[in-house]
Amino acid sequence: MKLQPYHLYIERREPAKNMARFYALSIEPNLFGGTSLVRRWGRIGSRGQQKIHVFDSELKAIDLLLTLLRQKRSRGYRPLR
Repeated sequence: MKLQPYHLYIERREPAKNMARFYALSIEPNLFGGTSLVRRWGRIGSRGQQKIHVFDSELKAIDLLLTLLRQKRSRGYRPLR
């Protein structure tokens, strides 16, 4: 299967709580012929943290991406307009 580019950036802002967070997801090929899901998160304006999940198929990476997106949307994260 040919790897398709997936990049997603969402934010959660609540000025009353001094909250300004970002969450970024991307699916990328890795050097071993597999697929990686890269997660980055933190306060807007900072480097934040990063975690990489390695999969043997793109479909498994997409499944985790959609699961994480649903969780973040339920917590108030939204895409930029």
